[in-house]
Amino acid sequence: MPLPDDQPHTRTRLPVGEQASGQPTARQPRPLRTLLTVLVVVTLLVVAIAIANNARSGAPTSGGAGAAHATGAVPPGGAATAPSGEQPVTATSNGIGTGYPHTDQGAQSAAANYAVALGGADMFQPAGRGRILDTIADPAAAGALRGVLDQAAAPAVLAGLGLDAQGKAPVDLTFVSRTTPIGTKTDAFSPDKAKVDVWCAGMTGMAGQNTTRPVTASWFTFTITLHWTGGDWKVSDLSRQTGPVPLPADQQASTSDQITGAVQQFGGFRYAR
Repeated sequence: MPLPDDQPHTRTRLPVGEQASGQPTARQPRPLRTLLTVLVVVTLLVVAIAIANNARSGAPTSGGAGAAHATGAVPPGGAATAPSGEQPVTATSNGIGTGYPHTDQGAQSAAANYAVALGGADMFQPAGRGRILDTIADPAAAGALRGVLDQAAAPAVLAGLGLDAQGKAPVDLTFVSRTTPIGTKTDAFSPDKAKVDVWCAGMTGMAGQNTTRPVTASWFTFTITLHWTGGDWKVSDLSRQTGPVPLPADQQASTSDQITGAVQQFGGFRYAR
């Protein structure tokens, strides 16, 4: 209840040391602000240590990877694809990129594009196989490569895929064979020879309503030996191994009609390292 204005008021001043205990004399620290300050300091220390370690070890910057490829040096382990500053391959022959740079990176680009051609549907037809070999093969090794690939597409193999002796599918079905490089790795490199591994995902089979050989996915690695000849990288030897194979995803398979439509509507890519 307030006092009337005409009555005297009494005020008592206490010394600072005798203030009531319920009134704090200083701001209490905030735990959240303190925690954030500690985290910021620790983060800055970690960044500073990492920069110092890189400087001492001579680790290259992002431009160093492109320089290593340009000089033909083979990077240790798996190196991420990075822009090199080189112009992409624009020339083609029979739909396959040609005219690759005379570098380790150029050899990897050639191997990736040649893997796409080697894993395509045209390889199962004699005429298509001949065009591909004329484009990618080292002339000195073309005869041996042709013998190996003809054997891989022998009539018994074609029949197992549902194709006739000329590699053609039944009228109501679509033969599918696609290869997509996942990554490349140089095993050896010199100015006139390169050996490149190309890890690939592929799919092969028959798409259509009455198919008994549905399109299935596979994982494999091409090992392609390239020879620098005629101003380009050409295949002198090749082999294929299964894997590495990841676990399959928990996905429902598409219908044959969906696969047929996708194969007809989605084009492939030209690869550059």
